[in-house]
Amino acid sequence: MATTDSDGESIEHPLLTPGFLERRLYQLRLAGTATEDHTLVCLPTGLGKTTVSLLVTARRLDEVGGKSLLLAPTKPLVQQHAEFYREALTIPDDEIVVFTGDVSPDDRAALWEDATIVIATPQVVENDLVGGRVSLRDVTHITFDECHRATGDYAYNFIAERYHGDAADPLVTGMSASPGGDAEEIAEVCENLGIRAVEVMTEEDADVDEYTHDTEVEWEKIQLPEEVIEIRDALNDVISDRLGKLKELGVTRKTSPDLSEREIHEIQAQLRQMMDNDQSAGYEGMSFLAEIRKLRTAVTYVETQSVEATCRYFERQQNAARSSGASKASQRMVSEPKVEEAIRRAHSFDDIHPKYRKARILLAETLGIKDGERVIVFTESRDTAEALTDFLSNHFETRRFVGQGDKEGSDGMTQKEQQAVLSAFKAGEFEVLVSTSVAEEGLDVPEVDLVLFYEPVPTAIRSIQRKGRTGRQTEGRVVVLMAEDTRDEAYFWISRRKEKQMESELRELKGVADEVAADLDDGQTSLGEFDDGEAESEMQPGLQEFGGEDDGSDPDEAETDDDSTDEGEEESTTETAETAVSDGVVATPDSDPDEDLAEIVVDQREMDSAIPRELSTRDDVTTRLETLEVGDYVLSDRVAVERKSVSDFLDTLTGSDRSLFEQLRDLSGHYARPVLIIEGTDSLVGTRDIHPNAVRGALASLAVDFGVSVLRTESEADTRDLLAVIAGREQTTNDREVSVHGEKAKKTLTEQQEYVVGAIADIGPVTARSLLAHFGTVEDALSATEEDLLEVDGVGSVTAERIREVVGSQYEPGR
Repeated sequence: MATTDSDGESIEHPLLTPGFLERRLYQLRLAGTATEDHTLVCLPTGLGKTTVSLLVTARRLDEVGGKSLLLAPTKPLVQQHAEFYREALTIPDDEIVVFTGDVSPDDRAALWEDATIVIATPQVVENDLVGGRVSLRDVTHITFDECHRATGDYAYNFIAERYHGDAADPLVTGMSASPGGDAEEIAEVCENLGIRAVEVMTEEDADVDEYTHDTEVEWEKIQLPEEVIEIRDALNDVISDRLGKLKELGVTRKTSPDLSEREIHEIQAQLRQMMDNDQSAGYEGMSFLAEIRKLRTAVTYVETQSVEATCRYFERQQNAARSSGASKASQRMVSEPKVEEAIRRAHSFDDIHPKYRKARILLAETLGIKDGERVIVFTESRDTAEALTDFLSNHFETRRFVGQGDKEGSDGMTQKEQQAVLSAFKAGEFEVLVSTSVAEEGLDVPEVDLVLFYEPVPTAIRSIQRKGRTGRQTEGRVVVLMAEDTRDEAYFWISRRKEKQMESELRELKGVADEVAADLDDGQTSLGEFDDGEAESEMQPGLQEFGGEDDGSDPDEAETDDDSTDEGEEESTTETAETAVSDGVVATPDSDPDEDLAEIVVDQREMDSAIPRELSTRDDVTTRLETLEVGDYVLSDRVAVERKSVSDFLDTLTGSDRSLFEQLRDLSGHYARPVLIIEGTDSLVGTRDIHPNAVRGALASLAVDFGVSVLRTESEADTRDLLAVIAGREQTTNDREVSVHGEKAKKTLTEQQEYVVGAIADIGPVTARSLLAHFGTVEDALSATEEDLLEVDGVGSVTAERIREVVGSQYEPGR
């Protein structure tokens, strides 16, 4: 956020609040390039990337009109941007709206129509696009904040694809302090967002240097006490034992516990191959590998976090092992004698962890001896954040800052709570903020005197984000705690290597900016034009629109020729009886863009797959997103579809999940043509240890008893195309309408009895039927003694103990 100093010159523009934004030459230069083409803006944290985007937005809205959309990855960041935009712009506050999951879909659709600027989380916009609630057609500027996230299946990628395809006059700005670890990652981000220009400014640039201060990173080595090393060694012994089991299966030669993630993935790949070949040893090995992963996590807690956090982790694992459907890996791990001994040692450790002690000393130096005002402590672990907050609160005014999700033993923070904590921190109401990664990206946390990394961060992106929280206005201090001879040291070297690599890549990218510019369309401005501190009069076209002195140039002469028309095309671009032009959008008044398109209603939960997003981009269908009571897709008033993978379908035959038959019973009760799509290339017969007649019987029951048509597809893409074909056939060929109807069928008395008993301690429907068959009534089943329960087929000591614990324990609210 940039504001003017008392003596500083401000930026003037019709849409900017007078006197609010300080006039910084590097921001104007970046905004100039970003106004001319789809641009990635790389600027060190704290130097006003958001201001650059705001300047571009102001100019686009003033010159082109339409709407502006700003996307940010977290709710707190969205709220922060909204506050800044409302302060910085003269646009009415009610035209700058926030879209998060806290705003209902219907309200978002209504707000979109009247909004000038929408600031949103990407998942919400993705859902609204798939659901047909919003259109990007008149969005004239879109900003992707923290755009380094635009990889894989992240929502930014889908939104960018839709924007370039749907918008009449698109312009993209990507913003990040750390766009990637190497040139390939940076290029991937640019490709995914449709970016063609790259503007890089580092702290070495003359224009930027005056606004930055040195931030030296100090590494504090911590030596673990013998008691902690003994806990770690006991866990490592179990890891070595389990690796020995995998060695016997021939999937590894290594038994030492210091194997890398790459080696873990190689073992996993070999085990999957064994499972694909229907070798039972593959499943056994995968269970051992799962246990190894859990143990490695525990070792990481012991080595790099704290004994307190380790105890919390093991408590969760013990609870998971006692729950219904617990994996063999969990049960085997917590019952292993050496693990039990490690847990006992952890609970009996009564000393202060050395990282806690060092953190307290550093905070005392900063806040006491050096008269500092604020400190941020970052940690990877929610458990450590909770425990460290409790510990530091005994010495300093300390509060935690964590994500919104609730976890066992830890409540998340609501958006309102997060905002309240940040506001109090800015106002100086407390001294120390202990935060997980939720505060890393972009949040306008105030300048702090110390950023303390509780552990090294193994990725360049996150390390750079964190260091950006200090050194903005005055010299700051960054300290990283590193436990000797632990994974901390490995992460230290990884972090150092990746940061140096990123710095090198950015310098290289900056150096070849002119070459990148040469590949752009004719008429674009060279990206490297202002890197050598040239005079302000040579700025990109349109920079003078943001005020300051008149440089004598003619803005009309500086404009590109995008508005010129070839002589042969003049009639097609001139307003006629057939065509109307409004706000830069060409439309045919008598045509309906959705005419003759089939509509597919998609269940909200299907957004986990790519099918809804890909359907929404097709030319022959439109999509609507709802929370369906029955089915995954509704294709007409009589056709609804349930989609299952081969694995999901086979689960219904092994007793691990019987919900499919209930779902299809509900589906057939409310739609005349229910369809089950089984997706995947694996054979239904022979893939698992299931008799072929069991598979055939299930398919026969679905067809004969439920009237369900069973169709096979090879992939999500195959399913997508099949859905479109059925919807088109139903609605276009057969002239049927889409109608969503039906609720889940009410359970019969027998089904309700099975449901009640099955819900006890999550024992499930199979065991519930055994209990009811044995005791006759729900009442007798629930009042049975543990000895009586053990007489029931399929009920073991663990299940019997769990049932009695749930039924017979005293109710304690909040337990």
